[in-house]
Amino acid sequence: MTSADVLVDGYDRIREAVHDATRKLSEDDLALRLDPQANSIAWLIWHLTRVQDDHLAGAAGTEQVWFTQGWRDRFDLPFDDLDIGYGHSSEQVAQVRAEAELLLGYHDSVHEQTVTYVARLSDTDLDEIIDPDWTPPVTRGVRLVSVLADGLQHAGQAAFIRGIAERR
Repeated sequence: MTSADVLVDGYDRIREAVHDATRKLSEDDLALRLDPQANSIAWLIWHLTRVQDDHLAGAAGTEQVWFTQGWRDRFDLPFDDLDIGYGHSSEQVAQVRAEAELLLGYHDSVHEQTVTYVARLSDTDLDEIIDPDWTPPVTRGVRLVSVLADGLQHAGQAAFIRGIAERR
């Protein structure tokens, strides 16, 4: 296995977890919040996908599928075009309502762009510094693993909420 193969496997696992947490849920189920300050499944899936789209496009030097494939317009959220959910208030979390088909469609589009890009990276590519504004500077590999970890964490949170909802 190459380093790229390991990364692709990790991003495949995010996709699988996103589908498992989201499939066959209604829009109301996806909007469930365990308390007034909690994130919903819809917000978590939207956010982890926005982060992946934004950060991978930055690492690859490409445009986000949020714009190029019209997902921004399909979601029609009242946020800044570049908003990825960091620092959202409880009220903003509540504004992310979507059907499973929309969330999964966007995630699958981002996943496809991600694995197409990641699969062709060499170890040398992963060592390249892509963000010198941090101490230490961030390499492409570190950025990709950071997004991977964030995506798995949020997908796990969504699965947890789904599990509680199914037991009610």
